[in-house]
Amino acid sequence: MVEYRIDRRSGVATYVQIVQQTKHALRLGLLQPGDKLPTAREVVEATAINPNTVLKAYRELERDGLVEARRGLGTFVRRSLGAAPADSPLRAELVAWAERARTAGLEREDVAALFAAVLDEQFTADRQHEGDQA
Repeated sequence: MVEYRIDRRSGVATYVQIVQQTKHALRLGLLQPGDKLPTAREVVEATAINPNTVLKAYRELERDGLVEARRGLGTFVRRSLGAAPADSPLRAELVAWAERARTAGLEREDVAALFAAVLDEQFTADRQHEGDQA
């Protein structure tokens, strides 16, 4: 089961954080079709947020076709996302890289910015290359 962690200083709306964390868990295979999400009450108890915030996040996930609410039973995963399991060898490489970055003195925000820049470069290059082939 997923455990939500809310960062009140992030500037990201709380319901968006829940949606993002759920999607990450789906991408990493931590949540599978048929798995039950925590109830709104459980999330509220763990995070001290408003129950309507949890329900808003779950409704957005339902609109995206990722989960379904079953009256009286809870909210269940309908489908997964991506193909990057949590035990992927690539994850181990990324952990090692992050450790080196931290040892080199980079802050979390520095690492996030560097990683985002590389992702943008790599995935923009892929799209440009595909356009060249067309």
